[in-house]
Amino acid sequence: MTPSPTRRDVLTAAVASAASGLFAGPSRAEDDGGKSSPSVVVWDERQPAQKEAYANFLGNQIAAHLRKETGLNVASVGLDDPDQGLPDTLLNGCRVLVWWGHVRQGEVSPETGQKIVDRIKAGRLSLIALHSAHWSTPFMAAMNERAKTDCERSYAGDSAARPKVKLVPPPQRNTVPKADARLTPYVHERKFPGGTVEVELHLPFCCFPAYRNDGKPSQVRVLKPDHPITRGVPAVFEIPREEMYDEPFHVPAPDEVILEERWATGEWFRSGMLWRLGKGTVFYFRPGHETYPTYQEPYPLRIVTNAVRWLASAGV
Repeated sequence: MTPSPTRRDVLTAAVASAASGLFAGPSRAEDDGGKSSPSVVVWDERQPAQKEAYANFLGNQIAAHLRKETGLNVASVGLDDPDQGLPDTLLNGCRVLVWWGHVRQGEVSPETGQKIVDRIKAGRLSLIALHSAHWSTPFMAAMNERAKTDCERSYAGDSAARPKVKLVPPPQRNTVPKADARLTPYVHERKFPGGTVEVELHLPFCCFPAYRNDGKPSQVRVLKPDHPITRGVPAVFEIPREEMYDEPFHVPAPDEVILEERWATGEWFRSGMLWRLGKGTVFYFRPGHETYPTYQEPYPLRIVTNAVRWLASAGV
């Protein structure tokens, strides 16, 4: 993880394809021509450092794998595509959005993040955030929205007595919390004579106090073996080379923790977490540093594939 969102030099590739043409590749659709197949969009920052592990970018690697699955209609887009890869014509047909970003997180506009969150809340879209996407615009917007929802729920009751909530963001975007910092999000409440209540909601950092990019192996443990996301995944498996993230992860309490990751040096991380957001779902899967071939390993690919299928299915 690189805490400083530096801009890299890019080779701008203007893509003139219409949104319908973005669904390219050997997608194996159903007999109806794919009309009832879920639409999946893999969004990737496509930074040059990925070339160390992926000849054709990390996002394209995941998309190519998903296209081998029957019934998935898959698009692969990037930050430098028109409309940051996410025109409304594409998002409107998208059921699952898989997101990988790292050093250019700040270039994704708040408007893009909000339109993704609005679709999640409406049940039209689910988000899968990978690795450094904990600092991506849509993931942070989703976590802020969930923190607000949790806060409002704690004051449910007589609407006349509900306090106004002041939102307090972290000191600046992409701030790493200190190891002894109070876990965010949290609520600070002040009560005054006469019953007036003031509430400050301190929004989540969406980060953690320690990370180490030494390429040492991690051990992933399945905490919920009966969950659809872990179908076909062994109880314990190793990723040969990865970056280390260490708890505590400053995010709202998840609805489910499905996977846990550990390192021989003692660190651990909740590596697979789910949040409900309105009628939709956000899934965070931690592995996937750009210079290591994590998404050439069978079990990380299986987890992402399972998550895509489950989130795209009816009633999730």
